Amino acid sequence: MFRALSTTTIRLFVPLLAGASLRDRAIGSIGALAGIGLVGVMCVAFFPAATPWIVAPVGASAVLLFAVPASPLAQPWSIVGGNVLSALFGVIVTGLVPEPALAAALAVGGAILAMSLLRCLHPPGGAAALSAVIGGHTLASGHAGHLLVPMLVNSLLLVAVGVLFHRFSGHSYPHRAAPVEGKPAVAVAPAGLLMDDIDAALADLGETFDIGREDLALLLARAELHAASRIGRAQIEAVKKVRGRKAAREVVNS
Repeated sequence: MFRALSTTTIRLFVPLLAGASLRDRAIGSIGALAGIGLVGVMCVAFFPAATPWIVAPVGASAVLLFAVPASPLAQPWSIVGGNVLSALFGVIVTGLVPEPALAAALAVGGAILAMSLLRCLHPPGGAAALSAVIGGHTLASGHAGHLLVPMLVNSLLLVAVGVLFHRFSGHSYPHRAAPVEGKPAVAVAPAGLLMDDIDAALADLGETFDIGREDLALLLARAELHAASRIGRAQIEAVKKVRGRKAAREVVNS
């Protein structure tokens, strides 16, 4: 029982990201260090002392951009569009709803809907919308730009650093699903698997996954390739054993 509890406890602290190696985690950390550092240095020079040089949601954007650059939530339009549109939505809601708790709920909920419809869903966008409410930013207040301008500049600079950084990190960014260089090519239809089949399977599960359809198709195709290779090796070994036994019997009979 103690062993089972220990195993369960250990699993609670195992990262859930598939394919994340120690190298990838180190790259994510170094990338965030470089990204936030460069954005901070440049924005200190851009903005006067009365304007925030960096906004909190950008820290969460850096986690996605550098730790999971293949995520649909970490792509350039997701970061820039999600942060800026959510902040703008929060500014508008703050001006229309005087009750802070209600404004916060409407701002975050509405931001999620707006990002989803405009194909720029980005989790830090919820924090961007909430920042507008907490800071009391409204269009009528005259200081809405103190949130919107840094949000836009921070997001654009962070994406620019991410594009440059990932040219040397070994990850594609902006991400595009592509065959692995130096690896055997995948057949066009390994087992009759089509994109329609993937869409049908996703509809069956009824869940939203943080992976693009093209990446999912490529992953499944490569898994089928490895499975076929493993089965082929097993069949060859089985044939060798049968032939070995047959040869041994012939020697004995002779």
